[in-house]
Amino acid sequence: MASPKSAAEKELEARRNANGENRLPPAAAIITAVLTYALLPASLLVAPRFVIPGIEVALLVALIATNPRRMTRETRWSRAASITLACLMILANMVALGMLVHSMTEKSSSGEPLLLAAMQVWVTNVIGFGLLFWELDRGGPVARRVKTHHEMAAADWRFSQDENHDAVEEVAATASRNSGWIPTFVDYLYVSLTNSSAFSPTDTMPLSSRAKVLMGAEATAALLTSLLVIARAVGSLEG
Repeated sequence: MASPKSAAEKELEARRNANGENRLPPAAAIITAVLTYALLPASLLVAPRFVIPGIEVALLVALIATNPRRMTRETRWSRAASITLACLMILANMVALGMLVHSMTEKSSSGEPLLLAAMQVWVTNVIGFGLLFWELDRGGPVARRVKTHHEMAAADWRFSQDENHDAVEEVAATASRNSGWIPTFVDYLYVSLTNSSAFSPTDTMPLSSRAKVLMGAEATAALLTSLLVIARAVGSLEG
């Protein structure tokens, strides 16, 4: 007669039955960010138009080859490539933001293209940081799927599901402690979106120093982009 399964074994079995996180949402987000960056005005690009997008696409293709549909395997190389892709996206976008600031201070610059470019920079910022949050927290998407809570690396973010185990039954049913819930890419994209909109954490709190630094950098970039748009709009009205 088989011995009863422990809570950790049940938790891990539930995650394995999920067959790994779906590759489609992060891949779609990356393609969106690549296209958004590639369509920026030439004056905001750090290199020839298709160099940075080309590198990002090449990294994405390699990652898809490793896990075509579900993210169940990970190597040191694939994890490094994933983090490199997110960091490259963020750094190139930050440079574009700096060039955007410079362009908007020139009186001869055209308003409408720069306002559109500001929105493109903001969107890429949200996706880039969302990807990096997703890659770093608790060891990454594959580790979160194949390890129990006890085996995972320390969390960088605390989600509401991580602390609502003592709420009413229908809420507690989805808590991490009760169901083995773990965050997916959409959860991190939402964290990035709200941080870029509110310029501060909302329902998900940063725990580690690197999480606080990253969220601070993202919020500062988003705030600067918003201030540029407002200043340009006010200037157009006065003109």
